[in-house]
Amino acid sequence: MRATHSGAGQQRRALGALQDGIIDFVATDHSPAPPDLKQLESGDFTTAWGGIASLQLALPVLWTAAQKRGASLPDLARWLSTNPARLIGQQGRKGQIAKGFDADLLVLAPEQTFTVTAEMLHHRHNVSPYIGQELQGVIEQTFLKGQLVYDRPNFTHLHQGEIITR
Repeated sequence: MRATHSGAGQQRRALGALQDGIIDFVATDHSPAPPDLKQLESGDFTTAWGGIASLQLALPVLWTAAQKRGASLPDLARWLSTNPARLIGQQGRKGQIAKGFDADLLVLAPEQTFTVTAEMLHHRHNVSPYIGQELQGVIEQTFLKGQLVYDRPNFTHLHQGEIITR
C-alpha cells in the first residue's frame, strides 16, 4: 500500500512539474525484456530488468493521468511533440501542424476508454504493468509524413519510421 501511495504522489508531482513548465516533455524508455528478466514470479524488483514495455500505451497513460489534473490536448501535444522536436533540433520540421512540416499526426478519441489486455499489445513480450487498467484516449489512426500507417486496429504500412538525428 505504501509503494502505491508513494507512486501516486510521484505521479502528481511529475504532472505538476509538467504543467508548471519545470519538466519540458515526456519520453518513454521502452524496455521489452522477456518476462523472466522482469522477475514477475519472485517480485524481486532489485534484480529485475529496468524499464517497462510502454511505448504503445504512453499517450493514453499520460492522458488518463493528466486530464484528471486539468491538462488539455494542446498540453499533451506540447509535451509529446513540440518540445521533444525542439530538444533534438527538429522544430523546423517536426512537432507542429503547419505548412512545410512533416505530417506526423494521429487521430485521438480523447474521451473513449479501454482496458489494457496482453492480447492487444504489439510488443514482443506482452508484459505490462498497465494490464487490467482502464485508460482514456484511443488512437484511431496514425500518419507518418502524411501516409496512413495505422487504422485501428490494423497497421496499414509497416516499417515507415526513420531514425532522426540532430
